[in-house]
Amino acid sequence: MPWIVLLLVSVFSFSAQAVSLPAAAVAASSTHTSQATSPEPDAEKKKAAYAALADVLENEKSRNELISQLRQASTTPANKATPAITPPVEEEEEKTVLENVTEVSRHYGGEFSSRFAQLYRNITGAPHKAFNQKTFLNALTHFTMLAVSVFAFYWTLRACAIPLYRKMGEWGRRKNTNRANWLQLPVMIVLAFIIDLALLALTLFLGQLFIDLMNAGSRTIARQQGLFLNAFALIEFFKAILRLIFCPRVPTLRPFGISDASARYWNTRLSGLSSLIGYGLLVAVPIISAQINVQTGALANVVIMLTITLWALWLIFHNKREIQQDLIQLADRSLAFFSLFIRAFALVWHWIASAYFIVLFFFSLFDPGNSLKFMMGASLKSLAIISVAAFISGVLSRWLQKTITLSPEVQRNYPMLQKRINGWLSVSLKLARILTVCVAVMLLLNAWGLFDFWQWITRGAGEKTVDILIRILLILFFSAVGWTLLASLIESRLASDFHGRPMPSARTRTLLTLFRNALAVIISTITVMIVLSEIGVNIAPLLAGAGALGLAVSFGSQTLVKDIITGIFIQFENGMNTGDLVTIGPLTGTVERMSIRSVGVRQDTGAYHIIPWSSITTFANFVRGIGSFVANYDVDRHEDTEKANRALHAAVEELMEREDIRMLVIGEPNFAGIVGLTNTAFTIRVTFTTQPLKQWTVRFALDGMVKKHFDLAGVRPPVQTVQMVQPAPDAAQAARAQDAAMGGNGGVLPPADPKV
Repeated sequence: MPWIVLLLVSVFSFSAQAVSLPAAAVAASSTHTSQATSPEPDAEKKKAAYAALADVLENEKSRNELISQLRQASTTPANKATPAITPPVEEEEEKTVLENVTEVSRHYGGEFSSRFAQLYRNITGAPHKAFNQKTFLNALTHFTMLAVSVFAFYWTLRACAIPLYRKMGEWGRRKNTNRANWLQLPVMIVLAFIIDLALLALTLFLGQLFIDLMNAGSRTIARQQGLFLNAFALIEFFKAILRLIFCPRVPTLRPFGISDASARYWNTRLSGLSSLIGYGLLVAVPIISAQINVQTGALANVVIMLTITLWALWLIFHNKREIQQDLIQLADRSLAFFSLFIRAFALVWHWIASAYFIVLFFFSLFDPGNSLKFMMGASLKSLAIISVAAFISGVLSRWLQKTITLSPEVQRNYPMLQKRINGWLSVSLKLARILTVCVAVMLLLNAWGLFDFWQWITRGAGEKTVDILIRILLILFFSAVGWTLLASLIESRLASDFHGRPMPSARTRTLLTLFRNALAVIISTITVMIVLSEIGVNIAPLLAGAGALGLAVSFGSQTLVKDIITGIFIQFENGMNTGDLVTIGPLTGTVERMSIRSVGVRQDTGAYHIIPWSSITTFANFVRGIGSFVANYDVDRHEDTEKANRALHAAVEELMEREDIRMLVIGEPNFAGIVGLTNTAFTIRVTFTTQPLKQWTVRFALDGMVKKHFDLAGVRPPVQTVQMVQPAPDAAQAARAQDAAMGGNGGVLPPADPKV
């Protein structure tokens, strides 16, 4: 029985190495007949089975699954089919970053060493081929005839097209002077590039005809001429791109602000570099390998690529500072978003360019035929990706500078809606711009074979990441829309009466402001929680912790809770509002601020007091419905009562004739007559009912008017009298005073003054 289990394990050990159950274990539950006829495994299979079974038992999950399947099979009734034992599914172990780096380094290191070994074998161990001078000269003659014919025809076509290019450039520049006609010049530049490609296509067509006429009936010559024509197409296409960028002979079609000298310099050198690379790798090396031998072709490949690499590195570092300054100047003229990338590129461009040619050098050593195609393809893809990403980012940056303007009616009804929409739009455009940069970076890595973008985005982590991002964006979108709608509705109720709308009461403004703040907190909290749950964070502990924290805070801040509850009820009862004149305890002042916890009151002295709601037991509000005051005036007791009353009535009547005062008084004044009597004066009274907070204005005006009419009528105010009482001196003081007076005359009283 044990060897049967080993056999079953060994069968599956080749497909599931670590934690897989051998598929042949199904035989363990089969009949004894099949067990008896099973062949005896050899020693190697037994060893592999031992190792596989050890791996199965070592993994806890697979071991438990195997035990459960075996117990289920052992308890199956005899009249039922024995269930098949399936191998546990192996879970892929997640590798660390260090393990991934090690694996990639080991893979490419092995590939690198094998390619070097292959190159060494090509140079030293490839069989020699006899050199046939006659065949070589014949092929060279026909090859030269084709090359001269193709170049002559192509250069003639391009020379004939130069006047057309100049006219197109002049027309586009002339139209471009008007900002409304900005599209004409780009159209002319693209049209010139298309014409250049059309001339190249016509030359290739004619070149194919030349090959049919100039191959001397030899397939070898035709194949070599085909190599030249392919290289010509590739190189001239790259040169067409260079002419699109630099345009040395027609400056009016140059899309960038490059001087004529710089344009000719770089166009000449990059064209020469591309010709040397293309014709050297795609034409010279294959022909030398075919006509002479592989060793000579390999050496020629090394010499050509070494020359190209050294020349490119010299050009790069010779012009490093100049290009860096040009890039910085371009960054100064660019938008802020592009300026950051251009400045960063200006610091490292020479290292990127050097790495490009070094990689091309090594690729050409390993695979001369496909290295240039790969590099050219990757370069064109990179250029296209960068161009499209820059265009999209530029459009988004342009949109960022624009704002949406709503109609005056909408702005009147929803004052903050336009600002809020523009704010959300700005954030969305910035996010889209960041996503564009991220996608462009991944596509660049995909173009160079460093990252499989399409496989990543359609399966595994990429698909999950995209799904999470879409969900998060939808959550943020609906949260923003909900907050914008609700906040706009609240702010529409808080709108002032600039356009004839009724001004909401102070109570309404306070309650709506508190509700808006609470709504912002609730929506933000819910959004954050949902986003955290979408990215895989377990929010259950956060909710439990928030509940426990809330309970602890509620016990530790009972006064705060009391303040909040009291404040809410005061607001609902419309006890006070911002701008009311109130008396709270010993303080009297104007309410300047009301929050959910406290009220801010400023006294007429300028002192500002913050009073918690819970400390307010009673308060007086002077702005509730009406204002009133009682004016008492004291008159001398000896004055005529009727004269005093007539003077008071006259003062009130003149006061009520003033329009600015009459509009502040509610109803008519009430004269109470004499309301007080003392030994020196009597008091007459008049009462007024006014609009809220206007009682002092009316009172001050009334006092001035009463003073005026009392003076005209001769009504005197009460006379201030002071009664002075001098205490009598005691007997001792009187005797001493008398002795002192008599002592001066010998005890005789002085004679009386005759005048007295």
